Amino acid sequence: MTDTPLDPALADVVSALDAEAVPPWSSLGVESARRLEDELFSAGSGPEMDLIREFAVPGEGGELPLRLYRPPDVERPAPALVFAHGGGWTLGTLDSADDICRELAARVGCTVVSVDYRLAPEHPFPAPLEDVRTAATWVREHAESLGVDTSRLGLAGTSAGGNLAAATALYTVSEGGDPFACQVLLYPITDCSFDTDSYREHADGPLLTRTDMEWFWAQYRRTPADAYHPLASVLRAPDAMLDCETPAVVATGGHDPLRDEGRAYAERLREFVDCATHDVPALAHGFCSLTDDVPAADETFDAIAESVRERL
Repeated sequence: MTDTPLDPALADVVSALDAEAVPPWSSLGVESARRLEDELFSAGSGPEMDLIREFAVPGEGGELPLRLYRPPDVERPAPALVFAHGGGWTLGTLDSADDICRELAARVGCTVVSVDYRLAPEHPFPAPLEDVRTAATWVREHAESLGVDTSRLGLAGTSAGGNLAAATALYTVSEGGDPFACQVLLYPITDCSFDTDSYREHADGPLLTRTDMEWFWAQYRRTPADAYHPLASVLRAPDAMLDCETPAVVATGGHDPLRDEGRAYAERLREFVDCATHDVPALAHGFCSLTDDVPAADETFDAIAESVRERL
């Protein structure tokens, strides 16, 4: 249970959003939700990069767009993170993740490759996962031309993207691929169950609600059974898959309905791999995107970046 009040600066952000009458995702159609997400999150800013390059690689569903970020003064070959954005597998673009990719690249001191994976419901499970795995494999195979060190190649993602990063780590190794240097799971979705204390405490948010998550899961799965697949609900993965040889950094917020499943996944990972956790009782879902307005989020992002550097 969370006894810590919501961070005051974050409460101000929530109040400002409330004043703008932003409707719940689950109250909108898919296209309207995507337009709103673009409006809210695609006009951000972030640290200046030495290089930003967009290109597309062959994917299961056709061309798969990627965007590479290289910060100034990064060593070559550089450590790198393949990044999957959040948005409940249904929303999100390269632009909506631009600010957090810049921050990751600058704070960690690494190249970031952001993946514009296919979205549900047009492309439900496992299509988004296939795209993230394809991107990670492509980066590994073309590391020399990208200036990337394959021995320091990791995965990262926020929310649904954290789910895809975790699933990619499990899937790649279970299929005989090489493990990654780390997996960075920022307030990840790890289970399809809504029967946790954090869902009961924070069903109405802030910034993410139980109803939103029920809607996102309904978009992602092809059938109800998909939600229980160990590469969808990674918390349900068997021990043999969790022994993925990929160290983890897991961040959770105390006021997030996903808090308990993120904590539970970190505990399961810790049985098999090194796992650093950053659990911040006063913060809510999405806090890594609020560093300009919430000092506690800024400080936490710095701490997360330090944990990533230690493993990457």
